[in-house]
Amino acid sequence: MNADAVIMPRVHQGRNIKRFRDILGVKQETLAEKLEMTQQAFSKLEQKDVIDEKILIKVAEALHIPTEAIKNMTDEAAFNIIGNTFQNDSSAYAYQYKCNFNPIEKVIELYERMLKNEQEKVRLLQEALQDRK
Repeated sequence: MNADAVIMPRVHQGRNIKRFRDILGVKQETLAEKLEMTQQAFSKLEQKDVIDEKILIKVAEALHIPTEAIKNMTDEAAFNIIGNTFQNDSSAYAYQYKCNFNPIEKVIELYERMLKNEQEKVRLLQEALQDRK
């Protein structure tokens, strides 16, 4: 296997913060206040592809999630977690919101899947390097 053939998925850290914030039910204003910034500044933060490490750590601590989850969650992983979390029960949604999962457990599950994917990538890259030798 050629190491150049491994395609790294796109990660948008700001969008990941928004996703986790939404999953946990935290408003922008609340998180901005915890981070001692304005809501407008926090909104701009959520639009950035890459976020400064120090700010990333503060956001992760405020949300009580691993920093690595924000750094590594790809769009594909997010769609998978959302698709596996919400079931198609449109009549129930028309009358009431039905949440039957713990968001923190879903974040942990997501992080564990991401970690497993990263470990698989490392294994594949190591094999590719061995093949080149």
